[in-house]
Amino acid sequence: MKKTFPLARWFSVLALLAACAGAAPLPLGDRLELLVDRFLIERLDGVQLQLATPRRAEAVLRFDQPWENGVNYATVIHDGPLYRLYYRGIAPAADGELGAAGEVTCYAESRDGIAWTKPALGLHPWRDRADTNIILGPDPVHRVTHNFAPFLDARPGVPADQRFKAVGGVFHDNSDHVPDRAAMRVSGGLYRLVSADGIHWRRFSDEPIFAGYALDTLNAPGWLPAEQCYAIYLRTWSEGGTPERPEFRGIRTISRSTSKDFVHWTKPEPMTFGDTPLEHLYTNGTHPYFRAPHLLVALPFRFWPDRQAYPVAQQLAWGVHPTQAHGVADAVFMTSRGGTRYDRTFMESFVRPGDDPLAWHARDNSPALGVVPTGAREMSFYAVTHYTLPDCFLRRYVLRTDGFASAHAGYAGGTLLTRPFTFAGAALALNFSTSAAGGLRVELLDAAAGDAVLATGEELIGDDIDRPVVWRGRADVAEFAGRSVRLRFALKDADLFALRFRP
Repeated sequence: MKKTFPLARWFSVLALLAACAGAAPLPLGDRLELLVDRFLIERLDGVQLQLATPRRAEAVLRFDQPWENGVNYATVIHDGPLYRLYYRGIAPAADGELGAAGEVTCYAESRDGIAWTKPALGLHPWRDRADTNIILGPDPVHRVTHNFAPFLDARPGVPADQRFKAVGGVFHDNSDHVPDRAAMRVSGGLYRLVSADGIHWRRFSDEPIFAGYALDTLNAPGWLPAEQCYAIYLRTWSEGGTPERPEFRGIRTISRSTSKDFVHWTKPEPMTFGDTPLEHLYTNGTHPYFRAPHLLVALPFRFWPDRQAYPVAQQLAWGVHPTQAHGVADAVFMTSRGGTRYDRTFMESFVRPGDDPLAWHARDNSPALGVVPTGAREMSFYAVTHYTLPDCFLRRYVLRTDGFASAHAGYAGGTLLTRPFTFAGAALALNFSTSAAGGLRVELLDAAAGDAVLATGEELIGDDIDRPVVWRGRADVAEFAGRSVRLRFALKDADLFALRFRP
């Protein structure tokens, strides 16, 4: 009996080809692409994008010094052989009270991202202690130490004495002393700092930026190689938190400002989140991914102010600070490919509070700014745990390299078809994992005709970060560089994390 091809299927194929003909191919070059959004994906059949579950690892640092109260707003920087950690502490006043006047910036370092030490720097003493790890002392006027956020400047040609840059500062609520709200806002804003070694800092300018904005969070600065500009992702509110609307109303959200020179900054523009509901994002943690800096990853601290896991009285009995007994928080994962748009492919939690009752209060589980490599096959990020409690500490979380998310197929299998793209390079390499029963096959297609020009011979199985693809009879694909092509993957009980055409 002669087989017939359903008419609807023909129409779907023709529509796909027509769409492809009118779309410019994505210029991938030889950069690494992660399967964390739909950027590269045309169609999924039996395959879904799946968020990873980070492995909760050890407590890497205990905040046990007397000036390390109220620890929060941490940043981790990988600087060659050294890992640097910056975080806010609060030195209590003589009467034991904690407040803005005692805010300090502390420093720790590591050779592997796991074992951390607090060097006795002797820069800022605390009472009779000269051997502190404080790099910035209390600054009640400018409050740079409230949310000090540094970054390693990767801009080509940056002066050696400005290799590190940072911002810090808040909207100053001194309305009791300044009746004119406009005058009050002038005293606030973010102050810029620079450093040659990441330890000794000086003011870049005495003029603040973003005066009148909310700013009461870890505002994330950085150099964006893909856009060739600096950017700061800062706190605003859905209905305020700006000079025009100073009242903090609505939902905590994020805006972005950019600069070519770290001097002149654009007016902050609200970030968008696609067709997803707004949620309180207390921090944003936005920064270029270290293996693919054109991709910005973000680990926001998501806050639910009106939810409770345990009664307030029970939390107070456990020692939770009264200001933290209302609300719960976790961490989520977002990406951006530049501009003012975040991609929220995954709405579910990236880091849950877990089985620790003391992690279920208002501002716990706050991720540090920065994801760093801690092994050939792993990367780590960190979160402040037990905020305001006497045993507050920094927890490490572990992912496979590039493993924020994956294109996942179950045992029944499925296919992934990419959008048309061009590449530069000679060999395709994959970051993937399969079961013993599963596997992966891949075809290189001519984008215009839809025909397979190359296909893998044997099914790929295993678990590799950077496996070169051996095509049937060959390994080199340089002759197709610059042409509009696609990839079609067939997966079974497998995860595809990332791909790259290597030189």
